[in-house]
Amino acid sequence: MTVYGAELVRAESEEEAASIVADALVEAARAGRAIVLTGGHTPGRAYELAAEREPDWSAASVLWGDERCVPPEDERSNYRLAREHLLDRLEAQPREVQRIHGELEPAEAADEYEAVLRGVHLDLMLLGLGPDAHAASLFPGSPALEERERLVVATEAGLEPFVDRVTMTLPALASAQDMLFIVTGEDKAEAVERAFGRPPDPAAPGSMVRSATGRTRLVTDIPAASRLHP
Repeated sequence: MTVYGAELVRAESEEEAASIVADALVEAARAGRAIVLTGGHTPGRAYELAAEREPDWSAASVLWGDERCVPPEDERSNYRLAREHLLDRLEAQPREVQRIHGELEPAEAADEYEAVLRGVHLDLMLLGLGPDAHAASLFPGSPALEERERLVVATEAGLEPFVDRVTMTLPALASAQDMLFIVTGEDKAEAVERAFGRPPDPAAPGSMVRSATGRTRLVTDIPAASRLHP
């Protein structure tokens, strides 16, 4: 079942959606892939299940698609979310953990991560979707949506928490071979419809984020998918 450039995987529950994503993370970790993690509340359970099912991530490398410009111990940090729910639960850490240094000035952190990404093949890209249909830290109306040369830019927040961000750009996101959105809950139904039920539109940045050469999947529970018509 497909919806505007993505394969729809409709789970029966939020827990099943987390389980599906956890299996994808485990498969990528065992294969030694470069895995791009996301923040927000939705992926935390998937991270926990992935750590339970495969505690040895020593062959994989881990990166982030975006970060809030806060120190890594800040509760708003995307890195902290992944550390608490995934990395701290592993028996063997990934061979590389390339976090975005949100404690730096935004432009400096973006330049640093740009250098990290150059030449890196991104295998699995995990993404969420905001209630305004933003993905990574690409918000509706943001000038970052027009960027086609850089892989990483500093940008302002369009939604709480209102702190500056560092984010991969559309070209960087699209370079991932396997793109996996996880979106659950009735409160995300409108955003899902805007991002996956209509043609690409800068007013719904998630609608513009698809793998350029591989596959894009949307894993969603029934309430979040309720407005979609495949």
